[in-house]
Amino acid sequence: MQTNKEKNLIVELTFEFALKIIKYVELLEQHHKYVISRQLLKAGTSIGANVREAQNSESKFDFIHKIKIAAKEADETEYWLLLCNRSEGYVNCDELLNDCLPVIKVLSKIISTSKD
Repeated sequence: MQTNKEKNLIVELTFEFALKIIKYVELLEQHHKYVISRQLLKAGTSIGANVREAQNSESKFDFIHKIKIAAKEADETEYWLLLCNRSEGYVNCDELLNDCLPVIKVLSKIISTSKD
């Protein structure tokens, strides 16, 4: 995935999370839950896209801005997952909710340490 020798935790974490989101969305679509599935797909996969963009930022400010966008997308993703989990007729997504929490925490930590 990355060409450099060092692994980047948040890049790896968000990529793997996006793959899980895609799988879950496919399950939702099998159950004809198209509206929520589209929202979840957009938010859940854009986390990693914004993190990847941040890796090539032009400045510290640009980096923080892109990571903040990723954090907002992670919060939105958690929202859609909570809706799915509490709505009747939706496939359980406890595992995805558990996977979302570390993403949110790491992004928050990156934001707070980057501001210093």
